[in-house]
Amino acid sequence: MTPALIVARALQDRGRRVLVVSDACNAPDAEGFGVPFEPWRTAPNRPDKRPETDPLRDYEAGSPAEMIDRLCERVICGPAPAYARNVRAVLGEHPGAVLVSQELLFGAMVGAEASGAPWALLTANLWPFPTLPGVPPFGAGFEPAADEAGRARDDMVRTVTLQLYDRHLQALNDARAGEGLEPLDALTDQPLRARRILLGVARAFDFLDGEPPEPFRYVGPQIADPAWVEPWASPWPQDDDRPLVLVSFSTFFQGQTEAIRNVARALAGLPVRGLVLTGPAVEPAEIETTENVRAVRSAPFDQVLEHAALVVTHAGHGSAVRPLMKGVPLVCLPMGRDQPDNAARAANRGAGVVLSPYAPPDEIAAAVERVLSEPAYRQAAATLGRAIIKECGPDTAADELEALASKP
Repeated sequence: MTPALIVARALQDRGRRVLVVSDACNAPDAEGFGVPFEPWRTAPNRPDKRPETDPLRDYEAGSPAEMIDRLCERVICGPAPAYARNVRAVLGEHPGAVLVSQELLFGAMVGAEASGAPWALLTANLWPFPTLPGVPPFGAGFEPAADEAGRARDDMVRTVTLQLYDRHLQALNDARAGEGLEPLDALTDQPLRARRILLGVARAFDFLDGEPPEPFRYVGPQIADPAWVEPWASPWPQDDDRPLVLVSFSTFFQGQTEAIRNVARALAGLPVRGLVLTGPAVEPAEIETTENVRAVRSAPFDQVLEHAALVVTHAGHGSAVRPLMKGVPLVCLPMGRDQPDNAARAANRGAGVVLSPYAPPDEIAAAVERVLSEPAYRQAAATLGRAIIKECGPDTAADELEALASKP
C-alpha cells in the first residue's frame, strides 16, 4: 500500500483528483497520507491485518506449485469476477479516469479493460512473473546466469512456472468472458496488456542489463514509514559504542516468529546492541530479550538506520533497500515472495550475505560477526545505496501516469 499511497499523494499535490480503492484495513494508511479512500464493494474486503483474515496464507504452502495455486485461486483468478465488477462500477462513476492497479489483481485489470479506461500497473517490488526478458525467473533467488548451464536453468524454471500459472487460465478467461472480453492464450498475458507497467524498484538494484521492453518502466522505489509507526527512543546510554544491529522482518505474518527468536538469541551472545522490530504480525513479548537485545513493535526506520551498523532482515523490498540507501549492509533470511530475489541482488553486489530462514543462532551470529568485521560489505552497501537514491521519489511514476492520462 505505501508505494501506491506515495504516488497517489504526489498526483494529488499536482492538482489531480485521486481515489484509492482497497481493503478496509488499509483505510488508516490512506488517511495518514491524506488521500481519499473507498473500501471494496463487491471484491474481497479484508477487515483487518490479523493472520486469521489473510486469504493467501502463503507460508502454509508446501511447494512452489502449491504457492502458485494458492495465489491464482485466492487472488489472481478466483475472485477476479468480483474485482472486475467493482472496478468497472467505480470507473463508471468517474468518466475519464485512469486505473492504477497492483500487478496481482487480474480482476481489476479485466474490469478496466472492459470499461475501456486506460490502465497501468505499479509494483511495490520486483516483477513477479517470468515475463521480463533478461531477468532471472522470480522466486528462486537466482543470480544472473554466467554460462550455458545457468541459462538452461533459467529457461527450465521459466517454462515450468508459466505452465503452473496456465493451469488456471480457464478461470481467468471465464472472468474475461463475463465482461465480454476475448480469451487469452496465456495467463501472464493479462498484465502485459497494461499501457504502462511501472516497476517500483531501482534499475540499479535489479538484474536487467539495458532498457526494459514495452510497457515496462523503472520508476524507482516508493518508500516511507507506514502510518502506524510509533516514535522511539534508544534504551541504551548515548555513549554505548557497541554496534547497533537492527532486526526487521515482514509487517505481515509469514510464520517468522521462530526466525526472529533465533536472531535475537544470536545477538544476545555478541557484543552488539540488537533492536528487533516485530511489526503488527508478531507480539514483542513473544521475543526473548536481554540487556543488549530489545523488541518493539515499530520505530521510525530511517531514524534507527542513522545509527545502525547492520540489518538482519527477511529481505522484503523495503526492508532490504532502505538500509542500503543508508549504506548499511544486510544479513538476509528470506522466507518467500520476492525476498530470495532481493537477497540475491544485495549479495551479488557484495552488500550482504544470505542464510536460510531456518538458520540456527550460531550460524546467524557468525554471519553477523563476518559482515560487521569486514569493511567491504559496508562499502558495497554504500555504493549500491547511492545508485538507488538517484532513482528514488514519486516524480517519475507521477510523470508517467500524467502522460498516460493526457493521451486520447
